[in-house]
Amino acid sequence: MVSFVVDNLKDGIRIAVWEMVDMLDLAIIIVNYNVEALLRRCLASVYASEGDIEYAVCVVDNVSQDGSVAMVRKEFPQTFLIANEMNVGYPVANNQGMEAFGVMGERAPRYTLLLNPDTEVPVDGLAKMVAYMDANPGVGVVGPKLVLPTGELDAACRRGFPTPFASFCYMLKLDRLFPKSERVGRYHMTFLDEDELAEVDAVVGAFMLVRTSVIQEVGMLDDHFWMYGEDLDWAKRIKDAGWRVMYNPEVEVLHVKRASSKQNPRAQFEFSRAFLIFYYKHYYTETPVWLHPLILLGIGVKGGRAIWPSIRLGAGILEEAEAQRVVPVVDLDIPAELSKQIR
Repeated sequence: MVSFVVDNLKDGIRIAVWEMVDMLDLAIIIVNYNVEALLRRCLASVYASEGDIEYAVCVVDNVSQDGSVAMVRKEFPQTFLIANEMNVGYPVANNQGMEAFGVMGERAPRYTLLLNPDTEVPVDGLAKMVAYMDANPGVGVVGPKLVLPTGELDAACRRGFPTPFASFCYMLKLDRLFPKSERVGRYHMTFLDEDELAEVDAVVGAFMLVRTSVIQEVGMLDDHFWMYGEDLDWAKRIKDAGWRVMYNPEVEVLHVKRASSKQNPRAQFEFSRAFLIFYYKHYYTETPVWLHPLILLGIGVKGGRAIWPSIRLGAGILEEAEAQRVVPVVDLDIPAELSKQIR
């Protein structure tokens, strides 16, 4: 066991991790919070994967109290485990995993997958997604068809960017009235056939496979977000850099959805706060004056009383987000085959 501060993740530890991932096709990062049973099933599905790919898994745990960390240590010792001593949120935890895999280095894995612990992947799913990326060098990100336990499509698995107009339609539920309209239904792209390959604005971070060279070009997740919004922001930066984002329904992944977030009372607040951060970061300066108060009103109505202090900050929400960024202290578990390189 080694304790360290993530900002100082370097020298012997980082070199040793890079040694482990030198020939990886795929680095898989799973951020976990209090979903031990689902995480067990997720990891079992990942390690049952078939196909000619080399992959490794890093679980980043945000101080779960349900035995998740002990379960991973006991049942999946081949997993690279980072156990945070505080809940640092989703983007910071994923960035920890990317740091551990050395995605910004010279010997980085070819692809990086963000995977939620409440998902289960088919045995050929990882190999198919890697093969798709290999065959389409202009694609920076790909996501699968996510299916809820009810059998319904998880609408968030193929999305448009929350532009002021798209957000307005979503807040007023106009997209439900006109789901086939490419303009009104843009937020969840409800006009698309769920079983057809399509270029989209964004896929959801529950399963987001990214070309690692793209991460090196645009950077990792923006840790000004705490939960929600960071995957949309990442996709926007990637598309703005000229890469394509694709929805590939050839691979179907089970997604329980909100298994972790529903246990955290902060989640709903952060959903609304993410809207604010994304809006002021990407769209505020180009939003018509008349539309600006309507956007804020929509966020306020959906977010409730708790979000109004953040709304009153205006563009200052970005400064507040900067001030609240954290540097986590963690425990690091290294798979047995790697430990001799560190000692």
